[in-house]
Amino acid sequence: MARYSDFLNRKVHVLYRAGDVILSASATFAADSGRSIFLEQRSEQRGKARSFRWEIPYQYIVRIQDFVEVDTRASILFDDLSQAVAAADSQKSRAHAVGAFGGASFLSSATRAKAI
Repeated sequence: MARYSDFLNRKVHVLYRAGDVILSASATFAADSGRSIFLEQRSEQRGKARSFRWEIPYQYIVRIQDFVEVDTRASILFDDLSQAVAAADSQKSRAHAVGAFGGASFLSSATRAKAI
């Protein structure tokens, strides 16, 4: 079942994760396969119509919403990015804490370098 089919053929703003980075995209919602969404941008370059589509899998979508005008979009984007970064930082700190307190040490005291 397509989760985001309500957005079909509407201009949307999407925040999505690419590795440790949160990216933002504003384009026309072209399709929903049930596993991914497809965004499309159309432009004209040197008199030729161009179309660019890209796919964003469901698991990488942070937020999707209707496109908002440029004046208010910057503040919304900043708020969304700061929340996403805070969430990512808390996940990283939890992972580091588990590694620091619960993980095994790879270097034994015999293999550590000695101070001269």
